[in-house]
Amino acid sequence: MEQYFTQNPTSEKEIYKFDWNIGKQRFNFYTSNSVFSKKGMDFGSMLLAETVIKENESFDGSILDLGCGYGPIGVILAGFLKNSSVAMSDVNERALELCLMNVKENKVGDRVKIIKSSAFESIDESFDVIVTNPPIRAGKDVVFSFYEGAFKHLKSGGKLYVVIQKKQGAPSTSTKLKEIFGNCEVSDKKSGYFIFRAEKNMS
Repeated sequence: MEQYFTQNPTSEKEIYKFDWNIGKQRFNFYTSNSVFSKKGMDFGSMLLAETVIKENESFDGSILDLGCGYGPIGVILAGFLKNSSVAMSDVNERALELCLMNVKENKVGDRVKIIKSSAFESIDESFDVIVTNPPIRAGKDVVFSFYEGAFKHLKSGGKLYVVIQKKQGAPSTSTKLKEIFGNCEVSDKKSGYFIFRAEKNMS
């Protein structure tokens, strides 16, 4: 069985579509096999998106959705944070095809760009906010490389948001973020999921 972080999925493509309501806004998403959470938006991603929106209501900077899958987090952030610019990156080519469809479907294409990248390999710019639901099944080294790369690609004062389950390594993620950033706060936690926020302070 192919993992969602496979670069070139070879399984036969099956397209699914679902609707998702957040507050008074409705989003439509196309998904497929060989991508993460193909039948609907997973609880962790939903909690992450809601937390970032709640803490950044008047935000007008740049956002990176790292390891974006078919793009629900990035699309929702672009839909709510109207003055933001959003980049979405993933290594999975099928996921990126779906991102293009979902950006168009939800009419946020004027402020969204899509990047094919394994972690930060093909990303040169810096961002005000980076969000990630990291690929736990890819292993701790890969996940920690997301955190290390995020520190390098955040502007001074920029924030990294991570969602992770307690049973999948929340304590070690907290420890790693404190090691890299010198700080790590719990922005929210529900049903075993933690939203961690780390800020890049250069002083």
